[in-house]
Amino acid sequence: MLSPMARPGGQDLIAARKVEIQAAGLTWDVVESLPVHEDIKRGSGDLAPLFAAYRQSLANLVAEGIITVCYNFMPVLDWTRTDLNVPGRGGGTRLRFSAARMAAFEICMLDRPEAEDTYPPEAIDAGKRWFARASDEDRAALLYAIMSGLPGAVSRYDLEGLHGVIASYDGLGHDDLRANYARFLAEVVPTATDLSLKLCVHPDDPPRDILGLPRIVSTRSDLEWILKTVDAPANGLTLCTGSLGAHPDNDLVAITAAFADRIHFVHLRNVAKSADGSFDESAHLDGDVDLVAVIAELLRAERRTGTDIPFRADHGHALFSDVGKSYQPGYSLFGRVRGLAELRGIVAALSSG
Repeated sequence: MLSPMARPGGQDLIAARKVEIQAAGLTWDVVESLPVHEDIKRGSGDLAPLFAAYRQSLANLVAEGIITVCYNFMPVLDWTRTDLNVPGRGGGTRLRFSAARMAAFEICMLDRPEAEDTYPPEAIDAGKRWFARASDEDRAALLYAIMSGLPGAVSRYDLEGLHGVIASYDGLGHDDLRANYARFLAEVVPTATDLSLKLCVHPDDPPRDILGLPRIVSTRSDLEWILKTVDAPANGLTLCTGSLGAHPDNDLVAITAAFADRIHFVHLRNVAKSADGSFDESAHLDGDVDLVAVIAELLRAERRTGTDIPFRADHGHALFSDVGKSYQPGYSLFGRVRGLAELRGIVAALSSG
């Protein structure tokens, strides 16, 4: 049986979702995400049917009025967190990526001793101490958090399954993944251009190698490479300020200014980084990213180009009655509504002058 990513997205299903959205008084312009098959990322097997399915999915989306499609090129995992309910001020909770717990997962639970070369010594020591005192429930919670991923993720793995899919990438380095990504872009960007569709790659989250797997959408130089590899307006970026903001070398204001004309979609959120590579998802107006300056650059780009760049308040703390409810991690109601209100306030203030 073909996996979901090996078949085109059915236009009847797309049309049904469009009706549902319109019934709520909304319009549907952006799809997030249209997943890329792991075989395309690995560059393995007969890829022609997979590229054809992806192109047909793009055509089916355009037929229903979609003009922007977000995707990512992260092997195996989408976004990765180690803690889903870190207590915050006022009784709310937030997401965290702990370098120590990720090191514990890779070294002690996945039995990847080579991972010791990819984490700072203090994170490794702290991770091993945590693992030594962790209960079975603690370890299961860590696996669950790491497997939570993006809404709509196709696969969830236990430890054995994760070992297997990681092994399928054995020997694949950064240059190999770039070559496979370049082929993907060459196969699908011309179709997007013909369809007047905007493709926008989401950055790696976190912006570092994970599980020994390469990541190639993490830095400003990575973004430059993507845009130059297939230099077409349809080949663009999703500016995720939280993902890129977790890398200490990324200047988000400078990145926004440099690539504004190729930014087709924006995720606005914030992070507070630690020296060991850990980060917490802060409230939207807290953290290390100057979202006011980023939004100012985006508004300048909109005025210059005469276009509207769609954005959303990405993630949010669990607040009030969200706490204890079942929801996709990061996608609580009140935290995102608070963030959206704050971001709309920034837009209104910057636009009034």
